[in-house]
Amino acid sequence: MSEARVTLITGASQGIGRELALAFAAVGDSLVLAARNSSNLEETAEAVRALGAEALVVPTDVTDEPQVEALGAAARERFGWVDVLVNNSGIGGPAGRPLWEIDLEGWRQVFAVNVEGVFLVSKEILPHMIDRKSGSVIIIGSITGKRPLWGRTPYAATKAALIGLTRNLALEAGEHGIRVNLISPGFVAGPRLDWVITSQAEGRGTSEETVRSELKGESPLERLTQPEDIARAAVFLASDAASGLTGTDLNVNSGAVMY
Repeated sequence: MSEARVTLITGASQGIGRELALAFAAVGDSLVLAARNSSNLEETAEAVRALGAEALVVPTDVTDEPQVEALGAAARERFGWVDVLVNNSGIGGPAGRPLWEIDLEGWRQVFAVNVEGVFLVSKEILPHMIDRKSGSVIIIGSITGKRPLWGRTPYAATKAALIGLTRNLALEAGEHGIRVNLISPGFVAGPRLDWVITSQAEGRGTSEETVRSELKGESPLERLTQPEDIARAAVFLASDAASGLTGTDLNVNSGAVMY
């Protein structure tokens, strides 16, 4: 059994997920790392161990219930429990096209990962948090769940759904001493944003430079959000310093949304 706090992070193989892992490792947590890409997961685990933290790698497709159940079982077998769950897994889905040009398969796939994946992992981990009468669940949403972005309707719909999921789950879990909060990142610098910019430019018939400038221009700070910004916010929400916060939708988007 682990003496350290135990944090389970989905989508931990790269990008925001890897920064989340490093940030929680830096404050001394033991980590359970889940994602589909096992080689990238191992790279994250190596970086975590270099910080002196313990890491368990469990390759997992969060849309597959048996795999999610195996993830929970592996975490409990290694550490005994999970104190913090960070639901970070997500995909971009169809992009660069209006809704009427999107097929049903693409629509369903993004909901399966971005919404049903959160449901399945939370459903697996929460009963054991309830048994211990404590826990923190953090869900990574998006600014696109609260303001439109051309060509991203399926993604926007999933991230809007997570706002309602967070609020209701906070209500249901609160009596058991469990806090549930959401982070809404802004336009986060990295490969996924580069892909979004390329898709936007192609779909709108404009340049990538124009799209990138528009996105940065939505921030009063005139900057893109950094993955580290999201990781630091998650560490705060999981800490005792945030003990009065549940059902919160925390905007970490360089001011692009202010409500």
